[in-house]
Amino acid sequence: MAAWDLSVTVEELGPEAPPIKISVTSDLHIGGVIFKIVEKTQLQCDWSDHALWWEQKQQWVLRTSWTLDKCGIHADARLLFTPQHKALRLGLPNGVTLRLRACFSSPVFRTVHGICQLLSECSPKTLDTTIPPPGTWSVPVLNSGMPVHFADSPKTQAIYKMLVVSQPSPSPESIAKLYRPASKVDKTHIHTRWLDSSRCLLQQGVQENDKLWLRFKYYTFHDMEPKYDGVRLTQLYEQARWAILLEDNDCTEEEMMLFGALQYHIGKLSLSQEVNSCQGMEDLESALESLEVKMVGENKSADVLVRAYCDLIPKKLSLRDYKQYWFKFQDTSIFYYKSKDESYGEPIQQMNLKGCEVAPDVNIAGQKFCIRLLVPAPEGMNEAYLRCENEKQYSEWMAACKLASKGLTLLDSSYQKEVKNIQTFLAMQRPSSSASTAQVDESINTLSLVSPRYTKKYKAKQLTIRILEAYQNVAQLSLMAAILKFLQIWQSLPDFGISYFMIRFKGSRKDEVLGIANNRLMRIDLGVGDVVKTWRYNNMRQWNVNWDIRQVAIEFDGNINIAFSCVTADCKIVHEYIGGYIFMLTRVRNPSNTVNEELFLKLTGGHEAL
Repeated sequence: MAAWDLSVTVEELGPEAPPIKISVTSDLHIGGVIFKIVEKTQLQCDWSDHALWWEQKQQWVLRTSWTLDKCGIHADARLLFTPQHKALRLGLPNGVTLRLRACFSSPVFRTVHGICQLLSECSPKTLDTTIPPPGTWSVPVLNSGMPVHFADSPKTQAIYKMLVVSQPSPSPESIAKLYRPASKVDKTHIHTRWLDSSRCLLQQGVQENDKLWLRFKYYTFHDMEPKYDGVRLTQLYEQARWAILLEDNDCTEEEMMLFGALQYHIGKLSLSQEVNSCQGMEDLESALESLEVKMVGENKSADVLVRAYCDLIPKKLSLRDYKQYWFKFQDTSIFYYKSKDESYGEPIQQMNLKGCEVAPDVNIAGQKFCIRLLVPAPEGMNEAYLRCENEKQYSEWMAACKLASKGLTLLDSSYQKEVKNIQTFLAMQRPSSSASTAQVDESINTLSLVSPRYTKKYKAKQLTIRILEAYQNVAQLSLMAAILKFLQIWQSLPDFGISYFMIRFKGSRKDEVLGIANNRLMRIDLGVGDVVKTWRYNNMRQWNVNWDIRQVAIEFDGNINIAFSCVTADCKIVHEYIGGYIFMLTRVRNPSNTVNEELFLKLTGGHEAL
């Protein structure tokens, strides 16, 4: 077989060095090519991490047993001999930037998995070394209240503190300079920036020493254990905090003051509490219950008198006086009647809440306790409001509606716990009786604890009074319990965890917004910004992508079929979101602490990953 010259650029020879030429034959395997390259350079160094990058194909040549002919490499190929692990600057949610060596040849899923394991469990000494492959970590062991690897020395403890302790509140000026999405359309542009999990960093144009942002992408959080997950919970809190400050999530004024009070409390404890302190650990189990479903409840009578609209009122109509009816829950449906005496006959109307959207409309100071319902209907979504007479009634009905939207009844064991969580949340928003005696902390940077909307609406002294009133209700919480409470309230917001994409449905001539959450898809009208249709994953029969025309098609129960193309993002990103959430729904507690990478890539990667 005739020999021919192959040109290879060797990174270790410097950027100005010309490519070297080696004589090869088509039946020479890649391992032999690498041996010839190393021999030709005459450099004495560790070449074990090096591999060939094929510039024209934008892919790594990693199968060392394959021949040049099998790989399709000919004399015109431009190859780069370079390390697979390179330096990367990583911006964490708390604003800290780390420099570490990450794998540029593995799928991003595997690289991110390694980075997260590294930050959570491994010694910070390895932050500037090669990330070990997944599956080599064991369950972390505690030493002085932190994972044992971080307790090696004062230096590693300082790095752990940098990762696990909340950063000081930013200045109002720095918040004002940051980008804030003004609409769902703005959010569609932000949510298109995720890297493809099935392709490597180098394939997506990421170069050595580039800066990337590490963020929680899927809003389904597994195995949150405060004793071991201090880093993870702190970073999640920081991401949630910025979502509130930059108005990525909408909240009421009372909720914003409570968020501000929790930030103030967490900031104070972060400055004063030593990392190895275990104070307040006894509170964590109760606080953690808000993030996990592991509770036992009691059966409850479902007949409650509430005030509600006499009919379902479209949003375009103005709100009118409420009319009083007799309501009752049965399974996942609400029935309402003119009076209790007529509740044994035919109802005026029945609303099946399975798959509906449930949002609070509460003003504690004004004693307003309303529940906003968007109920699925064949033509879209019907809107209804329920108004309750007091906090107790509101808590019971809000909990019932939330469970019904998930297909659960009042007999479910989580009902009583849901009621209690709602009551606790309402209590935190009430001005404390001891608020008038609270001493004003002169160091409090009030304007840094709320979003710009409220810094424009109120003066700093007014905000300080409001936040300190709310602070009296959370002042007794430990640091981790306060973080968990912040996350619990964040997760209860109506638009929590929704990612938005501009799409066009098949057969339509106008662009619309698709909202993707951890349990459902939403069709959003661009004109008014409201959800007009909801589809839940548990009703999904199958979905696929036509990669030739870049169209996503989904089939649901009841012979419901939808198909759409993406306008501002590659359909691969939307496909990965849907597949990723379905993957999360399949996850169970795994004693070996491993993730099924093959299944994840099968559900999210499409034909490219396979």
